[in-house]
Amino acid sequence: MDKDTITMSLREIDRIKVINRVLSKDITQIKAAEILGLSDRHLRRILRRVEEEGDRGVIHKGRGRRSARLMSEGDEDKVAGVIRERYVGFGPTLASEKLLVREGIKVSKEKLRQIMLKRGLWHRRRRVKKVHRWRERKAYYGEMVQMDGSHHEWLEERGPRLVLMGYVDDATNRVFGRFYDHEGVYPAMDSLCRYIRLYGRPVRLYLDKHSTYKTTREPDVDELLRGESAETQFGRACKELQIEVIHAHSPQAKGRIERVFGTLQDRLIKEMRLESISTPDEANDFLERFLPRYNNQFAREPLKGGNLHRRLPRGMKLKDIFCLKAKRTITNDYRVKWGGREFLIEDPSIAIRRRKVEVREHFDGRIELKFNGRYLKYQELISPKLSKELKRKEPKDEPTKKKTKYLPPPDHPWRRHQPSLHHNWNLERVI
Repeated sequence: MDKDTITMSLREIDRIKVINRVLSKDITQIKAAEILGLSDRHLRRILRRVEEEGDRGVIHKGRGRRSARLMSEGDEDKVAGVIRERYVGFGPTLASEKLLVREGIKVSKEKLRQIMLKRGLWHRRRRVKKVHRWRERKAYYGEMVQMDGSHHEWLEERGPRLVLMGYVDDATNRVFGRFYDHEGVYPAMDSLCRYIRLYGRPVRLYLDKHSTYKTTREPDVDELLRGESAETQFGRACKELQIEVIHAHSPQAKGRIERVFGTLQDRLIKEMRLESISTPDEANDFLERFLPRYNNQFAREPLKGGNLHRRLPRGMKLKDIFCLKAKRTITNDYRVKWGGREFLIEDPSIAIRRRKVEVREHFDGRIELKFNGRYLKYQELISPKLSKELKRKEPKDEPTKKKTKYLPPPDHPWRRHQPSLHHNWNLERVI
């Protein structure tokens, strides 16, 4: 062999061995082509090169040449300049997508990763992950939905801190979400109501143990009589909708939605930065446009066909479920107390005294009293304590002027009064 064969690959050395056997008439060309996985025509082409150039004939002619598709240093500098100017903090994958969509520059994510590494625009993150037991995905779409709230600086420094109430289907990774200013009863109920109107009722909800979803209080008398454990308002609403609630014991148990939040905290934040979004309303409007694109890109097909989301039964109204409900006792004088307020029932019947009535407080401020399937008319009473607070809060037309200290004028009788003279006169009278 030539000295240049030292730099050859093992594959090329094997080719030379087979070619030498063909040249020595040990095997036929057809058999050699079969061994090397080549066509007999290409094998004859290699044979001619070996006869002319020796063992170097098996080396590919493109070795050592500069690729015609290789990006020049100048183009790499231009791409790096765009990244440095507009896409600081973007990863190679997202930056590659944005360069194509917004700038019209087509660069593969691997090439862009090399450019960004070379110029210090991106660094690898090596994370040591704790191993947890893997759980297989559910087989059907709508069989289980993971729900959680993500507290994060979604608008960065352009707006207030928001909470993303997110929903991820376990089988398909399809995402739904909406921004709120906190994680509580209203955001949980409002977001679930919007999810149901859009997709239907899922079979199960997988939640954490936030106080909105799981309570630590002891069951009351009614719950004990029914043999039920204490539940939150959100848990009661899910029960009425026939949605099974499962509480996770750790964040890793609902790892799919946690990973989705990690992706959105990277992609969604940068997308909103590019659109200069700074208010919650703008963020929710953008989310309605962003999530369909996200789902088209990242959602997957379920293991089994079929959609287990269910429609609402006839007669069921979401507004009657997603509200605050509780039982209260009607007093002997037909009053109902709720949240520090009092309501007097109009045109009452003696049969309703000391009976339980269902109080419903809607999130728009409406109060409803329901007794035996009918709504009672009422008027709200203003308690003495509340009336004092209202008077205290009433704005006054004119600000009260602070009283100034009265100073008598110089000719005031009090200034003309000489007590020493009167005192002497009184002493003389006494003497």
